[in-house]
Amino acid sequence: MKENDLIKNELIKICKQSLNEAKSVSKRSKDSVQTGDLKSDGKYDTRAVEASYLAGAQLKRVQEIEGELELLEEMRTDLDTLTVSVGSILELELDGKSKKYFLSSARGGSLLEVNNTIYLVISVFSPIGNSVVNQSVGDEVEVELKNGSRIYKILSIQ
Repeated sequence: MKENDLIKNELIKICKQSLNEAKSVSKRSKDSVQTGDLKSDGKYDTRAVEASYLAGAQLKRVQEIEGELELLEEMRTDLDTLTVSVGSILELELDGKSKKYFLSSARGGSLLEVNNTIYLVISVFSPIGNSVVNQSVGDEVEVELKNGSRIYKILSIQ
C-alpha cells in the first residue's frame, strides 16, 4: 500500500474516533436537556437554557466531524507527482532543515508516524498548504505569517 493511502487511512481512523466521542458527548448533552434534572429553581435559573445551547453546539461539532470524514474518504491518493495537490506527501525545506508533510482537506495540525516517518498533516486551507498547491519540485514559496514571512523549498512530491 502506498504511503499516501496509509496516511489517509490513519486520518480516517482518527476522525472516526473523534466522531464517536463527539456523538457520545452530544447524546449526553441532549439527554440532560430532555430529562427533568434541570427543572428551574426560579426565574434567574438558566441551567436548562444553557444545557440546550451546549447540546446544540455538540450536535454542530458532530456535523463538522462528519463533514471532515466525508472529505477524507473522498480524497484521492492516486496522484500525478509533478505538482502538489490534496493527498500529496511533500518534503519541504525551511532554513536548511527538511520535514515531511501530508496535504489534506481535513485534520490539519495532526502529527502522524507511518512506517517510522513523522508527517505533519497540513490543511490545504492553511497558509503553507494554500501556498504549495500546484507547485513543483524545486519551487520556492513564500508564506506570509503574523510574525513575518517564510520561504519554503519543495524538495520532493509523492
